[in-house]
Amino acid sequence: MTDTSEPFDAVVVGAGPAGLTAATYLARFRRRVLVLDGGRPRAAWIPESHNTPGFPQGVGGTELLRLLRLQAEEFGAAIEAGRAERLSPTEAGFRLHLADRSLEAATVLLATGVADHLPQIPGLDQAIGASLVRMCPICDAWEAIGARLAVLGEGPLAQREADFLRPYSEDVTVLMLGEAAEAPPETVSIALDQLRFEEREVVLAQTGGEAERRFDHLYLALGCTPQVGLAETLGARRDEAGALITDTHLMTTVEGLYAAGDVVRGLNQISVAVGEAAIAATAMHNRLRGR
Repeated sequence: MTDTSEPFDAVVVGAGPAGLTAATYLARFRRRVLVLDGGRPRAAWIPESHNTPGFPQGVGGTELLRLLRLQAEEFGAAIEAGRAERLSPTEAGFRLHLADRSLEAATVLLATGVADHLPQIPGLDQAIGASLVRMCPICDAWEAIGARLAVLGEGPLAQREADFLRPYSEDVTVLMLGEAAEAPPETVSIALDQLRFEEREVVLAQTGGEAERRFDHLYLALGCTPQVGLAETLGARRDEAGALITDTHLMTTVEGLYAAGDVVRGLNQISVAVGEAAIAATAMHNRLRGR
């Protein structure tokens, strides 16, 4: 375990693409940096990404995270399993409270991401891994060209996501949980227990004698919740979607507390996360230099 008796220059909360990129930058700035890995990042769900810069043949989320971790550790960043449960201010920066210990840092970067609202359908994890269920049309609509697509949602978000997908396929159906008021013809009201996953298809089996409907991919449009609990306790401001508000250097409204990736804004892209991480890490380094 890393020595925590001395304060860190920076602690990064979260070991996804944003957190690991920031760790690489901070380590190369010769800063004493620790990454708290709170568990499986959202990026680990990606079966294969084809819009991540530098990987023209595609890269799986687990492999990308392995490479990012290897790079951060190569330059001296410490990465440990651990979840920060509370964040409190000190004269010199922050104290992070974990279940079994606490540690101090002059600056903190939150790369805590979002929690997706997932439907309770048996076999969902396996279906995500097999690309039957997809989370991000910006990421992979290209791979769905001409496919039979369904979008599962509860409100306007589902219609917006379906509209985004229609230039890629003429066969897009919105599956609305509950009754859909004034829904267009391509919208079907369903219950979750009417959906099941087969090896290569998503099947909708409605009651009342309707024929089964089959889809190549099911897109989830149920929304997500930014993981902002640590920042909220310090009074950090959020936008109307619940994401953290930051300045152009990715500092939140709390001095010395930075954020990057999905917890900041709703585009939820790896390339955006790593770009924000680079900006935030550089600003943290310059802040420390100023001291």
